[in-house]
Amino acid sequence: MNLITRNSFRLRALPHRLSSLTSLRQQTTCATTATPTFPCVDAHAARESRILASSFYRYSQTDTQASSSDSGPEPPYARPNPLSYNTYHHQYPLELTYGSTLPSFDIAYETWGILSPSRDNVILLHTGLSASSHAASTELNPTEGWWEKFIGPGRALDTNHFFVICTNVLGGCYGSTGPSSLDPEGQRYATRFPIISIFDMVQAQFKLLDHLGVQKLYASVGSSMGGMQSLAAGWLFPDRVGKIVSISGTARSSPGSIAMRHAQRSVLMADSNWNNGFYYDNLPPHTGMKLARQIATITYRSGPEWDQRFGRKLRELKDGQSPSPSRSPTLCPDFLIETYLDHQGEQFCLKYDANSLLYISKAMDLFDLTLPALQELAMTTTTHAPPSPSTSSSSSRQSPVPSKSHPPPLHYAPHFPELAAGLEPLKSIPILVLGVQSDILFPVEQQRELVDALRMAGSTQVSYFELGGVWGHDTFLLDVLNVGGAVRGFLS
Repeated sequence: MNLITRNSFRLRALPHRLSSLTSLRQQTTCATTATPTFPCVDAHAARESRILASSFYRYSQTDTQASSSDSGPEPPYARPNPLSYNTYHHQYPLELTYGSTLPSFDIAYETWGILSPSRDNVILLHTGLSASSHAASTELNPTEGWWEKFIGPGRALDTNHFFVICTNVLGGCYGSTGPSSLDPEGQRYATRFPIISIFDMVQAQFKLLDHLGVQKLYASVGSSMGGMQSLAAGWLFPDRVGKIVSISGTARSSPGSIAMRHAQRSVLMADSNWNNGFYYDNLPPHTGMKLARQIATITYRSGPEWDQRFGRKLRELKDGQSPSPSRSPTLCPDFLIETYLDHQGEQFCLKYDANSLLYISKAMDLFDLTLPALQELAMTTTTHAPPSPSTSSSSSRQSPVPSKSHPPPLHYAPHFPELAAGLEPLKSIPILVLGVQSDILFPVEQQRELVDALRMAGSTQVSYFELGGVWGHDTFLLDVLNVGGAVRGFLS
C-alpha cells in the first residue's frame, strides 16, 4: 500500500474513530459525574443521628444488650448493671505514682464463693484494659461474665475453696473512679484526671482489701494488663500475696506494644468530638473509638486464625447475591475480615469511655519493673526498699539460670540484668507464667524473659507453660482447657 492509499484509508476511517471517541468520552463523563457512595462512611453519620435522637445512656444500654447475641467465640464485654456490683468508697486521699493525688475514689467490685472465717482464701482477679468487674454471672446479674467458664465450683478459680474478688480498675468507667467520674466540685474530671499507673490501680485494690479485712491474698491472678497488675501486687506487697498468676502479661511494656496502643490513642484523639477530653455533655468521639477498637482487635488475634476463620472470603451483598470474585470491588469492606473488624468496632465504640481507654492504655505503656525505672519513680515495697545499685551490678554479673521450659534467646536484651534486679522482691513468691505462641501483642519472648529474669533474681518457684493454638492474645479468654487447667493445678 503506497503513501496516498494509506492516507486515503485513514481519512475514510476518521469519522468512525471520532464517533467512537465521542462515545467513549460520554461514557467516561457519565462514570465520573456519578456521585460515589460509601456506606461504611455513612454509618458514622447514621450512628451520630441515633445518638442525637435519643439520650446517650439509653442508646449505649441498648447497644450493649444487642451485642450479647454476637456471633464468634468472643465473650461479651457488657456494661454491668450498677445494682449488681458493690462499691467501696475510699474517703482519704490516694497519692499517685506521678506526683498527683486523688482526694477520694470509688472501686466497683463483685465477689464469688464464700470468705473463710480466717479470710485466707481470697483470690484477687485483675482485669484487662476494658473489662468490668463482672467476670462471671451472679445472682444479682445472671449475664455471663468475661471469664465465665473459669470461675465456679470445680473450675480454675474454684469457688468451693476460694473467695474471688474482681474489681473495675481505677481509671475505668464501670463503677470505679475515672475520667468520667465527678470531681469534688461536681464536675467531670475529663482530662483533668491525673495520669495513673498500674501500681496506682493495685494500691486502690489493696485499700479495698484493707476495708474487707483481708490481710493476705491466697493468690493474685491476672491476664493481659491483669498480668501486669498481678506482678505489681506481689512487688508492692510481697508479704500480702501468697501466689501470683500472670497470663499473657509482661514485666516491661515493649516498644511494639506501646506503638500499637499509641496508634489507637492517636485515631481516638484525632476525632473532633473528643474535644480535648471534654465531650461528656456533647457527642462522644464514637468514630475514633470505633477505629481504635479495630486496631486493637487486630492485635488481640493472630494471622493463622484469620486464615482459618475468614480466609479471603467476600461478604454477602445486601441484595442477597452470593459472593463472587468477579463482582466489582469497592472502597468499603468487601472481605469478611473487614466486616468482622467493622462489627467489632461498631459494638464497642459506645460501650466504653474514650478517656478511660486513653488513661488505662497509657498506664500499660508506662509499666516497667526494671530497677532503674523503679528507682526513678522512688518506688518501694511494703517490706523493704528496692535493691541498691550495688546489688544491681552484682546481679548483672550472674549468669541466667538455664530453663528447661523454653529455649534461651541468642542474646539477652541489654535491660535483662536490670529487670532481674527489679524483680528481686518477687523471688520468694510462687509464680505461674503462661505465654501463647500466637500472641502478637504480648509475644512469648516477653513471658520467657520474665521467667528467666525471675530465676536470675533468685526465684526457685517459677512455673512456665507455653500454649499453642491460633487465638493469639485472646487465648486467655477462650482456652478453658489449657489455661484453666494450668491455673487450677497451680492454685490447688
